[in-house]
Amino acid sequence: MRHSIDRRQFVQHSLVAGGALASGYFINPSTARARLSANERLNIAAIGATGRAGANIQELKSQNIVAIADVDEALLEKGAAPYPGARKYHDFRVMLEKESPNIDAVVIGTPDHCHAPAAAMALRLKKHVYCEKPLTHTVLEARTLANLARENKLVTQMGTQIHAGSNYRRVVELIQSGAIGPVKEVHVWVNTVYGGKKLTTNTKTPANLDWNLWLGPAPERPYSEGVHPFHWRNFWDYGSGTLGDFGCHYLDLVHWALKLHGPRKIAAQGPAVDAENVPLWVTAQYDYPARGSDPAVRVHWYDGGKLPPMLGDWLKTARTADGKPLSWPSGQMFLGEKGMLVSNYGEYRLLPSDKFADFKPPAPTISDSIGHHNEWVQAIKSGGETTCNFHYSGALTEAVMLGVVAYRSGQTLEWNAADLKVTNSPSAQSLIHKEYRKGWTL
Repeated sequence: MRHSIDRRQFVQHSLVAGGALASGYFINPSTARARLSANERLNIAAIGATGRAGANIQELKSQNIVAIADVDEALLEKGAAPYPGARKYHDFRVMLEKESPNIDAVVIGTPDHCHAPAAAMALRLKKHVYCEKPLTHTVLEARTLANLARENKLVTQMGTQIHAGSNYRRVVELIQSGAIGPVKEVHVWVNTVYGGKKLTTNTKTPANLDWNLWLGPAPERPYSEGVHPFHWRNFWDYGSGTLGDFGCHYLDLVHWALKLHGPRKIAAQGPAVDAENVPLWVTAQYDYPARGSDPAVRVHWYDGGKLPPMLGDWLKTARTADGKPLSWPSGQMFLGEKGMLVSNYGEYRLLPSDKFADFKPPAPTISDSIGHHNEWVQAIKSGGETTCNFHYSGALTEAVMLGVVAYRSGQTLEWNAADLKVTNSPSAQSLIHKEYRKGWTL
């Protein structure tokens, strides 16, 4: 990283107020603090100040928030206001280099396209990392972060907060205890719709926004109205549509319950591919090979209003406790040899209901969470691990992004996970990673 960052940029985008930038030296990772005691507070640097980033910082306020970076000065001032002792930066690269001796961990809440450069730099500086989902914007980025975390023995966590919910844990226990028998097929659907937005070129960049820094590794282009702070999810250069946004939440339960890792074949369908804009809907199919005593599994994905055919049949007769028609706009349906399980963030149902009327769930084997963010903090202090560490969440993110690659390439991918290779399509292989803009690196 030291050779690829333009020092003029460092000077131009250093501290927002006060404080001068150190003279471009590279911090030796060995200066990181030793493991903390259980009662000592972590020193945390945050990348991103409001929105999801701000929510993450709020969840970590019991620790020391020592520095915050954001490319939008107005959002930086707003997000940093509750933490008057935090030093403020525009460029996260400057912050990480300058603050490295002072910090133990980094929390990342940028748009997707900047997750990997930020996380990779923090990991190379031997900082523990919490990063919002999806972990990365490309398949190669996900594998790189997983490898860096393992090589540096760092505690990591992807921000799939629902993973800490009690309902997901009970579903995992039911599936793994064999309540519905071996599962060979799963359907996952999300009703969110992205797409339909257009990039613009005729609007002046707001004075509070450093558009060049916001672009980060993405291709250079004029400021586009509305992309910041959130509509970026509608464009390939910055996000990956509904699958990229919600795949890591809803496919998480499937990966966890069935211990999935590395699909062998991936196909996807949707509207005609647009070079800039994400589609209004995508369906995808993932084929996972058998592993040990676990059977091969096919996972189906639907978004943008598309639904599994059998879901409609169930909803025709399904009712709430007070007899009203049941709505289940997003969720998972596990098809087992002994029955089905339908789930979402907050509840599950075993089907057919009459067969499971007297069913008693197994005793819990997965402890209730102490809080998604707190799991990360306590694992850092104890030298433990989190359940959404970058080994697990990296593989989950790889699967999500492979669905995006299958859609964008129009190819059914034959995937060699060990070698990160699409064995049947050079054009699809070119989408496993992307070219970074000059001055940025993984």
